[in-house]
Order: sequence, then structure tokens, then C-alpha cells
Amino acid sequence: MLNKTSGNEVTKARPNVLFVTVDQWPGGLLGCAGHPVIETPTLDHLASIGRRFTNATSECPICIPARRSIMTGTSPRRHGDRTFQPSLPMSKELPTLAETYRRNGYQTQAIGKLHVYPQRDRIGFDDALLAEEGRGALGGVDDYELFLADKGYAGQQFLHGMSNNEYSWRTWHLPEELHVTNWTTWAAARSIKRRDPTRPALWHVSYTPPHPPLIPLASYLERYRARDIDEPYAGDWASEPESLPYPLKLARDYWPQLPAAQLADMRRAFYALCTHIDHQLRVLIGTLREEQVLDNTIILITSDHGDMLGNHGFYAKRLMYQNSANVPMILVGTADDGVVGNGVVDHRLVGLQDIMPTLLDLCGLPVPETCEGWSMISSRKRETFYAEALSGAKAMRMIRDGRHKLIWYPAGSRFQLFDLCEDPHELHDLSASADHREIFKSLQERLRGELYGDDLLAVDGSDFVGLAVPSSPILQNRGLSGQRGLHYPAPPLQDPSVVVGGV
Repeated sequence: MLNKTSGNEVTKARPNVLFVTVDQWPGGLLGCAGHPVIETPTLDHLASIGRRFTNATSECPICIPARRSIMTGTSPRRHGDRTFQPSLPMSKELPTLAETYRRNGYQTQAIGKLHVYPQRDRIGFDDALLAEEGRGALGGVDDYELFLADKGYAGQQFLHGMSNNEYSWRTWHLPEELHVTNWTTWAAARSIKRRDPTRPALWHVSYTPPHPPLIPLASYLERYRARDIDEPYAGDWASEPESLPYPLKLARDYWPQLPAAQLADMRRAFYALCTHIDHQLRVLIGTLREEQVLDNTIILITSDHGDMLGNHGFYAKRLMYQNSANVPMILVGTADDGVVGNGVVDHRLVGLQDIMPTLLDLCGLPVPETCEGWSMISSRKRETFYAEALSGAKAMRMIRDGRHKLIWYPAGSRFQLFDLCEDPHELHDLSASADHREIFKSLQERLRGELYGDDLLAVDGSDFVGLAVPSSPILQNRGLSGQRGLHYPAPPLQDPSVVVGGV
């Protein structure tokens, strides 16, 4: 699209941005990443006409902290959350992605999951249509639940009986068009069609799957039924659960170990949710094309974190292993792009904090000084990348370079070292290897420089003295990891600071 100016000058209109996030999707779970089973034809095609970042890492692989990094371009140390604080508002001192675009003349719309507090805080978006996974008890109106009520299914979103944080599964229980993935796509496509044609737009489309509950459409589960599913892998260090570092014991004990057949079916359900989203992205691309704005639209797709999916005996996120911390990151430029490239596979170390400066850079907009992330289309290259999750005895800290990854568990001061080039599945812990002593010490030194807050109680100068390992028994999971119930009438309001479904 071109804008006419005075005289004979013609300037190109600022590009639109379609920024898509998915929830709990591992970076390796893509056809273009070499996964042997998953079907992701749309994402594979987008990678072939854009740039895929293989070493994209979530600075804190937990939903809320990760989304703070996305929306502010900052690390957990800067935005103040590495533990999942559901009642902590977004910092007013950090300009958000949406706020920055809006101040520069963009119309901004969010559709799907924002995971902020208060829930209807638009964090800079002109408007937000929310699907917040049944969090109405925290206050605020959920647009997806309003949609279900309008269709005659008030309060029935969770009558499938599956928990939002467990690994049982069943097919979707309502008509196909009422699935949250379909609603998110429909609402986003309608927002594209209802745009102001005189201004560029930022559409943030945030899908809640494949995060549990695992409730795929029957038609998508069916396409995986006849296939052999890749089996989970387990490192030699994971063979004795009692010898695991304390945070890993908590995670191992929280979810039951699924028998092989059930675990394979669980993966089928998870993959089905992914392929459903992949196909729905085609509706958004088709809408952009038919509205004649696709060629001047930047597309970026990522996830807040991944999911262990039974690998090493673990499920869900929070952990520093690749299936949890590595995320998809696919960037597609405009039709006349000369920067992003076509079919580029980029192995640099990047993170969620880099999304905001990258999109602003591509649009020719100033990047706020508060952003700590780097534009991924620049030539800058990190030597190391740091990630963190939780605090105290549950804390996990990680630093990696282009090849090796060092993980530290302050409780008991336990370390793990992996060679990601030779051992991408992290099967062999090299922390005690004499041949790797130099890289172990080098990464330790880099890690020490990243520590702050209560982590400093676990170090003495350059020594990692650690924290005491708690002896308290593991609490009973009486709430089935945050199981939802009947949502009509709406559940009573609850304390928003209470973490639901956490380990």
C-alpha cells in the first residue's frame, strides 16, 4: 500500500503486524524442525518464506513471566516476575508493545489470552477480546465465555472434565465451531476485516492450546490415530528419581507417570491441538490476502514456553530442558522485505524479550530505552543466554552458549551440563566430566554474574554454596491441578494472588 505525499513523492505505508502466540508449544515440535510425527504445514511454509530461529529460549518458561517479557521487551529481573505472580499488574514504568505501537499511530487489537491482572487491563491495546481459560473468578468478563453463552452453552466450557494442568485427555465435547481455537481465529479474522483502512494495525492473536486441557477436535485426533508416535526419551541422569535435584523431584512426583499406551495417546491429543492451530492460521492469512493487506504485513509466531510431554519422566513447563525452555520463533517480512530473508535458519541465541524491539525495528519505529532485548534482524549476536524459574528451594537457573547448557539447582547446589550439539535431547550430564571442566567453570562464572535477589543467599563470592534441601512432604493435589467446574452461574471471586495448579 502506498501513500501519496506532496509533489511526486510516494512513500510506503507502515506495515501491519500479525503477532501470534501459542501456549506451551515446544520449539522442536515442528515439521520444519525435523519432528518425525507432527503436521505443521502452515508453519513449515512460513518458515520457508521467512526466518526460523532454532535457539529461541523463554527467559522464564512459565506463562505470566514469559508474557511479561514478550510485552515489555525485558528480562524477568527487569519486569519483576520469575515465579508466576497472578495478581502483579504490568509495570507502569515499562512501555508495552501495544502501547508503543498505539503511540505511533497504529490501531492495536488483542484476541485470546493476555494473562494480565486486572484481567481487563488492555496493557496498551485499543481493545481486547479475551479467552482466559476460565479465570472469571479473578474478576473481569471473559469474551469467549460470553460467546458460549450467546450460543446457548453458558458455563459449559469445562464440562469435558479435563484439568487445565494435567495430562488426561478426551475429544472436545461441544460443536466444533465452539472450540476456543476456532473462536480465537474467527474473532481475529473479523478484527482484521473491521480495521480502520487509514492506519496500520497490530493484531496480537493469542491461542490458549496446546496448553491443557487436552481437548482436541475428534477430526484432528483421528488423523493421528493410525500413526506410530515418537516415544519419550530419558537421560541416564533421570533413571533414579530419588537422586534427582529437589525441584526435579517435586516435578516428577506432581504428575503421575503415564503407561506407554496412555502417554502415546496423550501426545496424539497434544499434536492434534497443534495441527488444528496450524490450519486455523491459514484462515488468518487468507483473510489478510483477501483484504489486500497480506503483502504489507509482518508475521511473527512464537510460544511462551514448551512442554516436557513425558520426556525424562516430566510434564508441563518450568524446567530448563529444551522441551520446556526452547520455543518456536518464526518471522516473516513483508512481500518486498530485504532484511528477514526467505528460508533462513538462524542459530543465534534469542529470547522473548527480543520480539518487541524486532517488530518495532521492522516497522521503522523507535524502540523504548527500557527494552533489554535486541532486534533479531540486526547483526548482534549473544555469547550466552540466561533463563530462570521460581525461587528459593524450587529455583532453577540456566545459562547456555551456542553449544553447551549449564543448569543450577540452588537447593543442594546441584549442577547439570549438556552438549546440545552432540546431545540435543540432554541425555548425558557432563557436569562431572573432566574433559568438560573448562566449559563448566566458564559457564559457572557467567551464571554467577546473572544472579540477583534471593539467589545471592546461595552463593559466597564465586562459590555456589547452595540452599538447604527441604524435608517437608509433598502436598496432596486435592484440586486436581486447578480443575475447573460448572461456570454458570459464575464461580465466586477468589484471591487473585493464589497460584492455581502450580507445583
